[in-house]
Amino acid sequence: MGSPSVFPTSTTIYYPENCFNGYTIYTTSSGDSLLIDMNGNEVKVWKGLDGFPPRIFPGGYIMASTGRRNPKYGYLDMLDLVQVDWDGNVVWRFRKYERVKDGRQKAKWMARQHHDYQREGNPVGYYAPGMDPIVGGGNTLVLCHKNLNHSGISEKPILDDAFVELTWDGKIVWEWVCSEHFEELGFDEAARNTMYRNPNMVPAGGGMGDYMHMNSMSVVGPNPWYDGGDERFHPENVIWDGRQTNIIAITDKRTGKIVWQLGPDYTSTPELRKIGQIIGQHHAHLIPKGLPGEGHLLVFDNGGRAGFGAPNPGSLTGHNHARRDHSRVLEINPVTLEVVWTYSAQEAGLAPVVDDSKFYSILVSSAQRLPNGNTLICEGSDGRFLEVRPDCQIVWEYISPYWNRKRRHNQVYRAYRVPYEWVPQLDKPEEIEVPRLDNRKFRVTELGDGKRPAVTRLKRGGRVMVDPNLCMIPPSR
Repeated sequence: MGSPSVFPTSTTIYYPENCFNGYTIYTTSSGDSLLIDMNGNEVKVWKGLDGFPPRIFPGGYIMASTGRRNPKYGYLDMLDLVQVDWDGNVVWRFRKYERVKDGRQKAKWMARQHHDYQREGNPVGYYAPGMDPIVGGGNTLVLCHKNLNHSGISEKPILDDAFVELTWDGKIVWEWVCSEHFEELGFDEAARNTMYRNPNMVPAGGGMGDYMHMNSMSVVGPNPWYDGGDERFHPENVIWDGRQTNIIAITDKRTGKIVWQLGPDYTSTPELRKIGQIIGQHHAHLIPKGLPGEGHLLVFDNGGRAGFGAPNPGSLTGHNHARRDHSRVLEINPVTLEVVWTYSAQEAGLAPVVDDSKFYSILVSSAQRLPNGNTLICEGSDGRFLEVRPDCQIVWEYISPYWNRKRRHNQVYRAYRVPYEWVPQLDKPEEIEVPRLDNRKFRVTELGDGKRPAVTRLKRGGRVMVDPNLCMIPPSR
């Protein structure tokens, strides 16, 4: 995918009357949790709170982590999971999942949380009418890592995924370990052979096989399928996805068995072939009750490369055997498997094939259904957020201006929109329209002295400020 070397950041498109207006929370590539308004102004930053992902709760509370484990010893492990108030005071903390000894350090307790968690009261972690997360109590479901050996998967050490439910006081009351259900996942012989040789090895801890790489886990929540008698969609069941295996599945909380599944094979039925191969997906969940599309599966289908299978010209070993160089967001009826809505470069009105890769995030990313029927999309590899209408028109666009200097990217894992009233510490901000510019006519111009190019600058912490010597303006006709 080609990308310009110079481009604007912060809010680049905004039509207030077409948006679900509120605050957006995300973690910058430097590891701080940031709250912005619709015009891209930074209204609150929690320094050192590294959200994986960060979440805002009613009352201005935030959940995130105080730091990550040294990557020499652990892969994407968070040290703890905390809930803090608006002023940064810790009101809840979880870290006692595993006692870990890294190198010459003393053994210490660690959460090993990664990628997702859910607080009781809300199934998916984003705003849904009448389903507020419990702020001062309730259980928390946490996605954690667990090191183990499993000869049925590979002779190499395995980095496994586990679901842990804990009470407000930190007592673990339920645990589900993915590898214990490996035989239920339906891998064919070619996939199992490839996985045995290379279970997606990552360098941390001397080398471990991150064979599943789960990146999303949420409660199914109230839904029309269960109301109609389908026990697979019991509200307490857990829906999850494994990026590396191209699998989306539901675990029965009472029995531990996998009762519903998409992937890894998307060719076995006409319905699956119509969906097409899902690759490296993120943020698979059922749209909560009370939102347009309730009960449908919403997922960011990244594309890129993932999966295990027979060797082919794109994968000589069979590792990462499925490949596609563009992304799409899918809304799927989980019972009929009908695709009811799609967002991709083509649906956005760009040229087929030629412009497919203009909507593409090879890693990370998310999609949130909003109360007005729009969808908030985080195209994470480029730090780009979109609010799109059901007709796929963009009504809000934001590009993160925060770069990781070491890795030279502005990648964002996930973003969430919450209503203004969830943050009573702030006055409702002014909503200023930002019309979409015509790229065919937009130019970087020179000022009168002919020496300095024109750009805009966003002053950190507040209003858009224009340097008197530097400004970006459309050319005169």
